[in-house]
Amino acid sequence: MKLTKKLVAVLIGVVVMGTSLVGFTSMEAKSVAQVGAASTTTQKAQYKKPKYIFTFIGDGMSYVQLNAANIYQGVTEKGDLNLGNLAVSEFPVVGSATTQDATSFCPDSASTATAISSGVKTHSGVIGYNADKQTKPESITEKLKKDGYKVGIVTSVSIDHATPAAFYAHVVSRSNMYDIALQLADSGFDYFAGGSLVQPTGKNGDQRDAFEIIEEKGYKIVDSKEEIMALNDQSGKVYAISPNLQDSQAMTYDLDADKGELRLKDFVEKGIDVLDNENGFFMMVEGGKIDWAGHANDARSNIGDVIALNEAIEVAVDFANEHPEETLIIVTGDHETGGMTIGQATTGYNTAFDILENQKMSYVEFDKLIGDYKASTSADKAKLEDLLPIIKENFGLVTSKDKDAAKNPALVLTDYEYKKLENAFKETMKAQEDRAQGEQQTALYGGYEPLSVTLTHILNNKAGIGWTSYAHTGVPVPVYAMGQGQELFNGSYDNTDIFNKLVEICGLK
Repeated sequence: MKLTKKLVAVLIGVVVMGTSLVGFTSMEAKSVAQVGAASTTTQKAQYKKPKYIFTFIGDGMSYVQLNAANIYQGVTEKGDLNLGNLAVSEFPVVGSATTQDATSFCPDSASTATAISSGVKTHSGVIGYNADKQTKPESITEKLKKDGYKVGIVTSVSIDHATPAAFYAHVVSRSNMYDIALQLADSGFDYFAGGSLVQPTGKNGDQRDAFEIIEEKGYKIVDSKEEIMALNDQSGKVYAISPNLQDSQAMTYDLDADKGELRLKDFVEKGIDVLDNENGFFMMVEGGKIDWAGHANDARSNIGDVIALNEAIEVAVDFANEHPEETLIIVTGDHETGGMTIGQATTGYNTAFDILENQKMSYVEFDKLIGDYKASTSADKAKLEDLLPIIKENFGLVTSKDKDAAKNPALVLTDYEYKKLENAFKETMKAQEDRAQGEQQTALYGGYEPLSVTLTHILNNKAGIGWTSYAHTGVPVPVYAMGQGQELFNGSYDNTDIFNKLVEICGLK
């Protein structure tokens, strides 16, 4: 009976407390909301509209790609492990963005770049359109251009590729590169730089040359180092094309770049010169071949281009240090490529990134050496042994019979690895149409030159790097920020919010 009375007392207390809480909700929630609104208003009032905005996008770059570059530049000796120091390591704000698009959790560059540039989810392959493929959102660059900013687009791949195109074009298919080039001409943006055009005369080569149209629209097209280095704020509208192009009208991989060759950082430096004006500027800079190296599972080339992007970021940081109250820098990726991992099955807990230093050229350049060999040797006389010297020279890998095998045992091919090379060599020596097809071949080579991709796999694995895909993955990407409005980029959010936050900071509609 006493227990029942105690329960009644407790229940009465709960009811009274509940009544108090209800009273709080009904009478005081409004004032709390008002305080929150006032706080938000105060916070927004603190933002100073940045005069200079840099947005760096590492295509295919997520946390692992950045960490791999940090490790490669650091100290890797056991007992003395230390990371390198990429520029983003010093950024005061770090966020995380999800990357899924309207069709997949493994999105492509067209849809993810559209999310960043325009704040909408759309289909993979679609640039600058909503998911209905009918209506066009206004991009951050279009908004800022109307607001008086000058606009620059820089990329290490072709300028009509998906990521740069999302900042100046609207097409329902990223493959409509001729249409994209024409929209470049009509954009009125002030500075385009990096790679060239893939389809200057259309898919079938029967359209009017897009370069002529671009020039007619008032652009100065320059493609020599001397002309590019002479550009300044009096040059007018410019399209600066790298004098050194590699695959698909892109700049060369940083690993393959000659001494003195223009690199991504040079185009950012020159962009600052061209865009300099009283109203400010927005510059989007893409490290596009990070993605291409990820697709090919070439870790050394991937790391090299992350470092090249980092050097370009350092140019912006130096500029921001001169204009600390007027600059905002954002660094992010559009998605991750390749499912890159630090750590893989055969090396367990061990890493040896110094092994990667033995790779002297990208898979693209090694493919050319293979092509030369195929052109000079009949298939019935071709032997893997013929290529062992250039494999040693460009990847450091040797057989146990090599005279230098004892110098670096870590680079000696195991029987298992050599067998993989033999199988890949046989496939490489076949004509494309005669190569084996099916699930196993896709898993082994992913459509790349079998011998080249097998060599990068072996070297990567020895270093402690693994891959899960030749395509994109669905992992989040980091977002780094420094400068005016940087605090807005803290936390976890969707990639469309990068656009929304820029709109808010800049007071745009």
